[in-house]
Amino acid sequence: MAGPNKAPNKAPNKTKPFASSADTAVKAQTLEVLADGVYALTAEGDPNIGAVEGEDFLVCFEALATPVAARKWLDRLREHTDKPVRYLVLSHYHAVRVLGASAFDADVIVAHEITRALVAERGKEDWESEFARMPRLAEGADSVPGLTWPTLTFADRLTIDLGGDRGDLVLQYHGRGHTEGDITAWLPRQKILFAGDLVEAQAALYTGDAFHRDWAGGTLDRVKALGAEQLVGGRGAVSRGRAEVDAAIEQTRGFLQVMIREVGAVQERGGTLKEAFEATHAALVDDYGHWPIFEHCLPFDVSRLWDELSGIERPIIWTAERDQEVWAQLQS
Repeated sequence: MAGPNKAPNKAPNKTKPFASSADTAVKAQTLEVLADGVYALTAEGDPNIGAVEGEDFLVCFEALATPVAARKWLDRLREHTDKPVRYLVLSHYHAVRVLGASAFDADVIVAHEITRALVAERGKEDWESEFARMPRLAEGADSVPGLTWPTLTFADRLTIDLGGDRGDLVLQYHGRGHTEGDITAWLPRQKILFAGDLVEAQAALYTGDAFHRDWAGGTLDRVKALGAEQLVGGRGAVSRGRAEVDAAIEQTRGFLQVMIREVGAVQERGGTLKEAFEATHAALVDDYGHWPIFEHCLPFDVSRLWDELSGIERPIIWTAERDQEVWAQLQS
């Protein structure tokens, strides 16, 4: 699967700085109106965020990493609407998606029931890990009041009536993927999907807490079956039209399938984790190496997939210390 601007095929750099610690450049943010009362903010491969107007309230999707960062998004959103935030929907538990929640002053914070359990199980460790990996996103880190706890959870599907003639917003669980508890937000009337990190549009996948085989199979099949005509992925540009939407889904699937093939092959011949990383890097770099956070993500991705294919069902908790150990082993 060829990308439009291939990076040269090369071996992993031996002196890469840790994760995204050296990524200090400010990313240009673009607020797009996808339909009447439907908004997305994209940022050159940084986490995307969105909002949907109800008749007299807002539903916001994702919360960014800190209240300081979230308030900047809300300031831009307020140029379009002054409706209060009734619902804040969190697609999953990762810190850079949820720790800005207090800025929204939402009546209800919605997530999957598994996401709430994951916050309890590993939220503190994830917070420390992600802020060390991506310090630029942790703007105003001391403004975070604590872990973000959902106040409303569901198992399969939750429908929010937007009121008037605005239709419904359907929150749905499609199966294990980027994490155990990812959900999407779907506007069936407008055919717009906020996919969270289940789909990335020309941005590398982070799979350190993933269930790769489920994600590449039935989970993405169910996401694709919605028939979205606009898709806001976790990172990257908005995908417009069925061709672009399907391409984003299949690029995501392709990344996962290559990883599964390469790591599986190394395991089958009795190779090492380091060899699996090098083989996966070589197989992906031409098509995906120019995408945002590719080098950052891949060591953690391969480490988790190695565990999964070794029979470790649930992801091992990432800590700041474990992050550094894996990075030193695979990227240096």
